Amino acid sequence: MEFGNLIGWIGLGFGVCVPLPQLYQMIRHKTFHVSIWTYLILCVALILYLGHAIFIKSPVFIIAQAFALCSNGTVLFLCLKNGVR
Repeated sequence: MEFGNLIGWIGLGFGVCVPLPQLYQMIRHKTFHVSIWTYLILCVALILYLGHAIFIKSPVFIIAQAFALCSNGTVLFLCLKNGVR
């Protein structure tokens, strides 16, 4: 495996871990005190990044952006479902 790809996969591992604590806290404690606009803009950015990753055919970035979109999209969905504005 090339060094650049290895770094990408390690970055994916760290990136996957970032939204999980927020999501865990939201589900466990039923608290939804986050900025809905931040998550809305983040999800739009992730959709665009995912489109770019698919265009350049980079597996590590496709997986990273798809996972990030799912986890952050879940946070956004929970906020909208629970009336956070």
